[in-house]
Parts: sequence; C-alpha cells; structure tokens
Amino acid sequence: MNRRRLALRCLAFAMTAALSGCGRDVVDKVRLASTTSFRDTGFADVLLPAFTAETGIEVEMVTLGTGEALKVAERGDADAVLVHARQAEDEFMAKGFGVERRDVWWNRFVVAGPADDPAGVRRASGAKDALARIGAANAPFVSRGDDSGTHKKEMALWGTSPHGTGYQETGQGQGPTLVIASEKRAYALTDEGTFLRMRAKLALEPLVEGDPLLRNPYGALVVRKGARGADRFDAAKRLVAWLTGPKAQALVRSFLVDGKRAFYLPDEVPPAR
Repeated sequence: MNRRRLALRCLAFAMTAALSGCGRDVVDKVRLASTTSFRDTGFADVLLPAFTAETGIEVEMVTLGTGEALKVAERGDADAVLVHARQAEDEFMAKGFGVERRDVWWNRFVVAGPADDPAGVRRASGAKDALARIGAANAPFVSRGDDSGTHKKEMALWGTSPHGTGYQETGQGQGPTLVIASEKRAYALTDEGTFLRMRAKLALEPLVEGDPLLRNPYGALVVRKGARGADRFDAAKRLVAWLTGPKAQALVRSFLVDGKRAFYLPDEVPPAR
C-alpha cells in the first residue's frame, strides 16, 4: 500500500471515530456516595442505569451510612451525595462542602419486631412510645449504631429514654442489622423499602407504622468543585438535576417492592394504610 493511500485511510478512520463520538459526554463517570437503603431496596439498580442510558455518564456508587457518606464527600472523594438526614445535610451545606441540595423523594421508617411482641410495641401511641416500651422492658433491640440516617433517626426517637439492657449495636448496614435482629428475635428500626425487600427471609413483623415522625426524606447534594476536577463537578450537577427530573420522578412512582410503593415524591401524600 502506498503512502498516499495509507494516509487517506488513516484520515477516514479518524473522521469516523470523531463522528461516532459526536453528542457523547466528555466526562463519562461520576462518583456518588449513597446511603445503603438506595442499594438495599433495589432502587439504585433501576435508577442509575436509566441515567447512564440517557446521558452516557456512568455512576460509580460508594454505599455507606449517611454520616460516613458525608465524611467521604467532605474529603473530596465523591462528586455527589444521596443521603437521608436533613440536619446533617444542612450542616454539610453550611460548611461549604456542598453547593446545591435538592429534595428527591421520601419513604417511611417502621419499627419491626417479633410477632409475639414481648414489649407490647403494638399498643404504643407512636414511635417514641414504642422505643420507650422496649427500653423499659429490657427487650432486645438491634441498632445499626453507624451514624447512618436510620441511626440518627433512632437516636432522636430514643431521646432521653433508657435503651435497656437488651440494646446492642451492629456497626453494619440495614440488611445485616435486620438479619441479626431476626436471629435474636429483637426489635429494630428500618426503612420500609429494605424491610419489604427482605421480609420473606425475616422472622420480624412491622409493628409501628404511619407515625409522622417516621417520615424519611432523602436529599441529593452536589459536592463543591475540588480536586476531582471541573468535569466531574459538572457531571455531578447533571446527576442531581436528573434525579429531580421527569424520568426519575416516573421511576419513583413506578418502583415497587413486594407489590408496594417504596418511595414517594416530595409533594406526594401516600394512601392511608
């Protein structure tokens, strides 16, 4: 093959490659530090591939409790955060670690426990009364104890009530904590979606539901522009905007766990139980 023909072939190949890349994102990855319930409910497996299909941006998800996810973002090791502890999120923003926060959806916590309910939790007036009864009865209660959004909510519900001698912390995520609670015939606080997904494997029942204090809102945050670069920052902004856009909202409405809605949009009111 002569040099002229080789040069023409090389030019044609380069033009074809350039044309095939038209319209694609320059940045094709974003790192999301996410709460475990987003993964454990199965919702991440639905939502994130849809985002990638539309934008070409792959999401590298790091799954942690809310407290640890925010710490990772503070260190600049994540581009966006998806968590559920509003006070901690507001503090993160106030310190300048985040530049944008949006409400994305909400679900509910439930107090789960053994069917025979030795602490009489079914008779509780609400979630705070339920935990007070568990502590007073020294009944077994298994906590995540990991500074997650669920753990933060649990601590708020305990308030100053004694936890009782049956209280123990796992330092693990929601799934493993529910397994341990089931094995010990103990009580636990859990997000409803993860509980529904695991329910068939657990010797636990939902005992307290519907208390307004058990509402569990999620927020998506864009981490400040830093060492990970301007392109990653822009990709994170696209992800957070997409999570509040029409396609993501439609997926929130249609996503079911065990035949039930697992998440609701910020302005939605679920049907009465």
